[in-house]
Amino acid sequence: MAEYYLWLKTAHIVSMVAWMAALFYLPRLYVYHVSAEPGGELDDTLKIMERRLLKAIMTPAMMATWVFGLLLLGSGVAGMAEGWLHAKVVLVLLLSGFHGACAKWRKDFEAGRNTRSERFYRVANEVPTVLLIAIVLLAVVKPF
Repeated sequence: MAEYYLWLKTAHIVSMVAWMAALFYLPRLYVYHVSAEPGGELDDTLKIMERRLLKAIMTPAMMATWVFGLLLLGSGVAGMAEGWLHAKVVLVLLLSGFHGACAKWRKDFEAGRNTRSERFYRVANEVPTVLLIAIVLLAVVKPF
């Protein structure tokens, strides 16, 4: 596996960038969706956009990120005993949980059950940014 390390790393980074782009965009769509008239044209359009973004881009990109990340671990190049790696995995698990929350919120909008405010989604929109900064810092600097 070690001879494929750079290819795996490239695939991991590309899939992570696609996942992050979707994680940045979906909560922003929710910000706009809060003010859409239920059953109106904008409401219907946003439901379609949110569903396609989650199912066609975000979830496959998350799965690819995990698969390539686990393959990188299996390559033996990065040691499992390194503290930065444990911290990074915890943060990626949190990011995956945020992904799950986004999926639940989409279902709430789809069913007309959203009870959260525009402000809530504006704050939620910042979560992936904070996690991304911490994850990249750990992966590049490897502070411990």
